[in-house]
Amino acid sequence: MLTILISIFITFALYLEHKKNYELEKQKLRQTFIKQNKKVVYDEVQRVYEYINFIKQTTENELKKSIKNRVYEAHKLATSIYEKNKDTKSKEEIFNLIKQSLGSIIFNDGRGYYFIDDINGIKRLQPLNKEFEEKDFSNFKDAHGYKFVKKIIKTIKNKSEAFDTYYWYKKNDKKAYKKISFYKYFAPYNVVIGTGEYVNDFEDNVKKKVLSYINKIRYFGQGYIFILDYNFNYLSHIRKEYLGTNAHENENLRYFLNDLENMKRIAQEGEGFYSYIQREKPGTNKTVKKTSFIKGINQWKWIIGSGFYEDDFLLDLKEKEKELNAQFVRYLENVAILSSVLIILLLFISIYVSKLLENKFKEYKEEIEKQQNILAQQSKMASMGEMIANIAHQWRQPLSVISTAATGISFQKEMGILEDEEFFSATKKINESSQYLSKTIDDFKNFFNPNKNEVRVNIKEVIEKTIKLVDAQFKTKNIEIIKEVKDINFFTLENELLQVLINILNNARDELIKRDDINRYIFINTKAEEEKVILQFYDNAGGIKEENLEKVFEPYFTTKDKSVGTGIGLYMSHEIICKHLNGNLSVSNYNFNYNDVEYTGAMFIIEIPM
Repeated sequence: MLTILISIFITFALYLEHKKNYELEKQKLRQTFIKQNKKVVYDEVQRVYEYINFIKQTTENELKKSIKNRVYEAHKLATSIYEKNKDTKSKEEIFNLIKQSLGSIIFNDGRGYYFIDDINGIKRLQPLNKEFEEKDFSNFKDAHGYKFVKKIIKTIKNKSEAFDTYYWYKKNDKKAYKKISFYKYFAPYNVVIGTGEYVNDFEDNVKKKVLSYINKIRYFGQGYIFILDYNFNYLSHIRKEYLGTNAHENENLRYFLNDLENMKRIAQEGEGFYSYIQREKPGTNKTVKKTSFIKGINQWKWIIGSGFYEDDFLLDLKEKEKELNAQFVRYLENVAILSSVLIILLLFISIYVSKLLENKFKEYKEEIEKQQNILAQQSKMASMGEMIANIAHQWRQPLSVISTAATGISFQKEMGILEDEEFFSATKKINESSQYLSKTIDDFKNFFNPNKNEVRVNIKEVIEKTIKLVDAQFKTKNIEIIKEVKDINFFTLENELLQVLINILNNARDELIKRDDINRYIFINTKAEEEKVILQFYDNAGGIKEENLEKVFEPYFTTKDKSVGTGIGLYMSHEIICKHLNGNLSVSNYNFNYNDVEYTGAMFIIEIPM
């Protein structure tokens, strides 16, 4: 029966191991899938971005090249007309023929035309605005105040050719647009022939060509680039029905508006990955999680992106699952052959090892308890020594008062000069001092009371008790204790907490008395936070060396002379807080400012559950 149970246990353990390996492989596969696909979509978007940037950078050059070729064609035509008719017609007739020929040529979807200006700034040909012809434009300013006709006159004088940029008005449009023009000197009539194109119109044509190319991009089967403008108009997408539509107006896309706003923010700020839920995956119409890389072209106000669907990794996962299942079956077969022999062998070994471990554990436990008792006793003896020293300091003044008063009235009695008033005054002082001594004995007796029951305490009162027990020695060493303590009530082992507080204060005292160059301070702060009482103790003694910070709570570690410190006070304090009070005790160096002076000291933080 035992063998069967062990076999079942081993089989179950193997099943759990198999399941664990499957989950690990699944997680690893998912991470690899996401990492690889993030790189793919990143590279694809960057490639498109670089392509668009290249096109943008060459747009103006292409525009200049286009209009220059147009002007050269017009110049060639005008020259041909002139040469053909110069011997048979007057110059004015020939000029009218040239105007008629060039004025009839309209291109670029009705935007493009040829103009002729003379050396006086007279507009000799303007086919789209006939009212401008034969008018003086020599001092005409564009929308930005630029007198571009002056450059035309200069070009005629130089008998040369030139590009120029200015802001001009489209037909039936009061708004001025940036326009690049080119004009070439035509010698027979001392004029220039020119044409121009609005940058935004040329750019719109470039955008159409760019989008036409991007719409054809496919990678890894269904991978594609999507582009929207900042108003959420679809410019490029694998779903042709989306092109030219606006997400605000498409009921099937309204759920997506918040995600589009986030993509827009990423695009405006630069680039980044974004994960979201897409309701209709192309090809399946399933709702799936998608991760896209987003990049913005702020000059065109475009959102460029490409993404991958995280459910695609399930295909790879199924193959991996088959492989792991086959491996698991083979493993079970091998284990089944060995299990019978191993179970019997393990049975005998387990009995032997369990006995051996049981004996070792008992020995180890007894040794630990012995060491703990020794440390606790040493700590208690050290605390008792400290308390005896404190009692001596506490008693010195009242004993001196009693001695002085008794000696005084005795002497006055012998001399016969003792008066009742002096007698009663002296006895009153002796009585008050005796009462103080009695109360001091009670305070120290309560400290050594071995009470192991939790009691309700007030942290402010506990700290006052602690200070009262050590106050005499601190005053003689000119150590000032500065408190910021709140009334917080909680249940704890009061005497054990007192022992820890005394150890921390005594440790600070021992470090402070090494410093004669500063005013000596110890600061105590308390607060309640997240169902915990937090006590902070810090001094201005200079702190603890970095290499010693991790050793502070080790047993027998001390930086003091062996005759002064045992190295168990802070160790026992840590044991009491962590194991007896279920709290935590930590230490670090702390920089602070007090009375406009910068100090460094050690800060001990005690955290006790409320």
